Amino acid sequence: MLHSPALPKVAPLQPHGGFKCIHGVALWAVALFGLALLGGCATPPPADDPEALEAYKEANDPLEPMNRYFFELNYAADELLFKPLAGWYYVALPNFAQDGVRNVIRNVHSPVVLANDLFQGETDRAGVTVERFLVNSTMGLGGLFDIASRMGLEYHDEDFGQTLAVHGVGEGPYLMLPLLGPSNPRDAVGMVVDTFLDPLTYVGIFGGVDNIGLGAALAEGVDTRARNLKTLDTIRKGSLDYYATIRSLYRQHRNDEISNGRAPSGTTSPDSGTGDGQSFLPAPAPQVSAVETAPVPLVPRQPELAKALPLFIIKEPAGAIPVTEEP
Repeated sequence: MLHSPALPKVAPLQPHGGFKCIHGVALWAVALFGLALLGGCATPPPADDPEALEAYKEANDPLEPMNRYFFELNYAADELLFKPLAGWYYVALPNFAQDGVRNVIRNVHSPVVLANDLFQGETDRAGVTVERFLVNSTMGLGGLFDIASRMGLEYHDEDFGQTLAVHGVGEGPYLMLPLLGPSNPRDAVGMVVDTFLDPLTYVGIFGGVDNIGLGAALAEGVDTRARNLKTLDTIRKGSLDYYATIRSLYRQHRNDEISNGRAPSGTTSPDSGTGDGQSFLPAPAPQVSAVETAPVPLVPRQPELAKALPLFIIKEPAGAIPVTEEP
């Protein structure tokens, strides 16, 4: 009787290296979509209350119960982990070292900025991005020093969420993403696309350096959180509704980024869907940042607050770390 040789067992295919990052992003997107479908939705006010109905439409936050739940989780994670980590980082590293960390991350991120400059038809800004990358990669020792800014080549940021907005894609309802903070469907899709544009993704795939993109994102998040330690405390203490304040400031900040600071005075962005975002802002707070925002803001707001968003959302202009003046 003939017996066929036993076939070796083949292990199931597993994502490896940089593919783990892409695989994780895909699973993350599917999970968020499922949570959005299963999560509680805010109940619209009755039609006989026009003021409440208008406020509901302006907030554009139909998933508010779920968003508030994730907001509380993010706040707890920030208080327990990110805020202490940022505090240690702020104390342990001198200002020039923190600037070096930020400069390197920005330099590595240049291909993503360049791609979105071109997608938006901003050829002049694309040229600045290329020049900055060449200057800082050489004279700046791999981006450790921002020599380009001293030569008048100022840093700017672009992402695929902004690209979609420039081409007329609406933001959709407000989302609060676990650990990532404020967002919306358009910007969430943009984050996934930017992952494929990021050279660190392919360093992980072909170079076998696992989680290099995650490490860069964590370093950027800690650096950003360290620059806003007292600012976020000021916002929280001055807000009647911290969640609504962050929601308003996030939209104002994104609208400024999308318009590159260019907007007619006295107008609001049709993209925001929030109307007068000033209604959510707390009482005026003392100046906490030495870095000025765009000279022509999209909507009236307090400049020092519009830049202070939690975790990985903010990418502040180049410059020294702002110093807070104690009252």
